[in-house]
This record gives sequence, C-alpha cells and structure tokens, in this order.
Amino acid sequence: MNHFILDNVHIITTNKEQRVLKQHYVEVKNGIIQEIAKTPIPKNKEAPVFNYQGKWILPGMYNTHGHTPMSLLRGAADDVPLNRWLEQHIWPREALLNEERVKAGTSLALLEMIKSGTVAYLDMYHLHMDRVFELVMQSGLKAVLSRGMIGFGSKRDLESKLTSACDMAKTWTDAGDSNVKGMLFPHAPYTCPPDFLKDVVEKAHQFKLPLGTHLAETKTEVIDHKKKYNKTPVSHLNELGFFDQPAILTHLVHAENDDLSLLKNKPVSISHNPMSNAKLGSGIAPIPEMLDSGLSIGLGTDSTASNNNLDMFEEMRFAALLQKANQTNPALIPAETVFDMATINGAKMLGFSEHGIMQEGAPADFIMIDSEAAHLQPETNMFSHIVYAANGQDVTDVFINGRPIMKDRELQTLDEEKIRFEANACFKDLEYEFKNTP
Repeated sequence: MNHFILDNVHIITTNKEQRVLKQHYVEVKNGIIQEIAKTPIPKNKEAPVFNYQGKWILPGMYNTHGHTPMSLLRGAADDVPLNRWLEQHIWPREALLNEERVKAGTSLALLEMIKSGTVAYLDMYHLHMDRVFELVMQSGLKAVLSRGMIGFGSKRDLESKLTSACDMAKTWTDAGDSNVKGMLFPHAPYTCPPDFLKDVVEKAHQFKLPLGTHLAETKTEVIDHKKKYNKTPVSHLNELGFFDQPAILTHLVHAENDDLSLLKNKPVSISHNPMSNAKLGSGIAPIPEMLDSGLSIGLGTDSTASNNNLDMFEEMRFAALLQKANQTNPALIPAETVFDMATINGAKMLGFSEHGIMQEGAPADFIMIDSEAAHLQPETNMFSHIVYAANGQDVTDVFINGRPIMKDRELQTLDEEKIRFEANACFKDLEYEFKNTP
C-alpha cells in the first residue's frame, strides 16, 4: 500500500505553536507524509481512505539506548547495586548466551518495542550482532547498531575487537537501506583504557562513524577515575578526542558543572535513562543543568535487565516527574520538553534528522493511540495525557516508512506467539545452566 489517507484523526505534533491538530487527515505516499489538512478530504483525492474515528496520531518513539539480547534476563537480578548486579548476576549469565538465546532476547525486545510505539532505537551488544541486524531488518524497525567493545585483553585481541566492530558497522550502514546504521561503542572509560579509546576515536574518524559510550553512570566510577587519572571521565574523553565528532553519551548521571561547560559546544548528545539509573541506585542526572547548557537530550530505556521494560511512554513520564520531585520544582521538565526528548530529539541523535515529526515531507513514521481509554479522558487535554497518562499498551498501530508494522494491535512482521514461547524456553535453559555452573 504505497498511497493512502488516514481520515478523522487528531494529530499530536512537535510544533510548539500548535501541539494538537483536531479532526485532520494524513495523506501518505511512497513512505512520505504528503499532506496534513483539516477534514473533510477534497473530492479529487484518489487514494484509499481509512476512517480512524478520532484516534490520535503522533510521532513514533526513538529509544536512544538499549541492549536487546539482554531482554532474556528481565527480572533475573533486582534490587542490587550496579557493580554487584553486573559481576554476580549479569556477566555470569551473559557468558552463557549463545546465538539461539541472543535471537530469543532480541526478538522479544523488538516485539515489545513495536507494541509500545517505538519506531527506532540504538542497540549496543557484544554477541552475535550480525544476527541482531538480520532480525531488525525483518522487523521493519529502524536502528543504530554497534558491536560493543570492552578494552581488556592482549593488543592483538583489542585490534581484533575494533576491526570486527568497524567491519560490522560499515556493513550495516551499507546494507541497511538508510533504515539501519552502524556506530562504534566502547563500553565505558572504566572498561576501556585510554590507548584503546584513542584507537577507537581514530577508526571513527577514518570511517566516518558516530561514537557512543556509557559515561559517568555512578559516583564510584567518577571517583575512581579521578584517583587514577586526576581528571573526570568526561574531561579525559575530551582530551582523547572522543567529542570531536558526533557522539551519544549515555547516562552522564554524575557529570560536573565543568563537564557540562566542556560539552556545550561539542557535537554530542545525551541519552538519559532515568528508570534504569533509578532502579540501579546510580542517581539522578542533572537534566535541568544540561538543558541550560544547551545540550541535546534524548531518552533511552537501557535493557529490560535494569529497567524492566522498554515502554518509552513510561520513560517520558518518569523523566519529567523525577526532576520535579528531586528539586521540589513542578515547573521543571515540562511535558513539551520531555515529549521532544522522546521523539524529535531522539530521531536527530540517531541520525534520522528528518524524523520524529508529523509534518508534510517527513517520513511516515508514526503511531496511533486508542483514544477511548478511560485514563485518556477527558480528551480535551490530549497532549498532557500523552506524557502524563498514556502508556505503551495504548498504542494500536505503528507505521514505519508508511508501512503498517502493527495494525489494530496485531504484529505484521513478527510472530508474537512464537517469540514469547522461545524466550521462555531459552530463559529456563539458561537459568538451569547458571544455577548448575560451578
């Protein structure tokens, strides 16, 4: 279906002057929004018309940080600090992940993201990422993928990791048909020594690949880095040239004022993961200060092992409420700001610069909301409801490049029943091995 019209819809936009357009129609042709106008539809239109009887249409969600294979580990370890969570629970289980389990976890994450309204996301992982690429292409989602790197091992091992990551990133960018792209993502300064990070930066420049890393996630990480190098992780990465080209910095919970000033004029953006940061006890990122510094901020869920879901609507609401409570100021992070973080900001961060908007000429990547849900009434306050009341289960339809990926809550590209069955079977086998490994 290359040409169609969605009639009788209410449109939620990123236009600050007019956030809601009531009783409009949206014409889509060849994956592009051709026209948005007030109902009724002119009689000279020849495209098929679908009457959606007052449903809400809005840009899809852009999840700027995740690890999809880890969806298999949802609920495997709760209520423990980051270092213990990683060392005693997550890394030992990850050591048991094979290609089948990576496929099961990734498929489960793709399913969850589509059903809750995500149209594009960032994925960083170190196992079987070529398989992840194949699954993403089959799903119809857009993505930025990276073969994550930890800088431990011999010089030959590190060279092999970096070469592999570069080769994969270039292949995905070339084969992804503009919908899937590659990047380089060294795990973090505390797992990647400076010499390795310099090599990564050099390769990123050479192949014109964007960068990403976890940064200043915990207070301990920052303290330890200062003791070892006499500088903050942010200032150290700056000296290594990490911020001299586009980079996505994830977490930045414990960034200092001088760090924010340093980043102000750099081509970087921040992936804010408030639910994961809160659940792991990492802290609360200084988002108002980042906004005052003019930094671009998007939202990310992180993995379901630390969140425990991929619902960007929940991430929006939590991002807004957390700052208000933390600084006892209800005016902080208004609905408009957090909505833009989840949509247009996230799209730009991921390299989809014309996405995340509902306007003529933009790619037809949008979602539809069940407007009759009790918690979305009275419908007069539509925009408020999207941020403060809606959740991923309200999403009924997902369109990417004008293609229906989910229609009336039915997945069009994935077998939901099969994915759920395989995920549960793989997790049971994994837990048995984990508990019986000496």
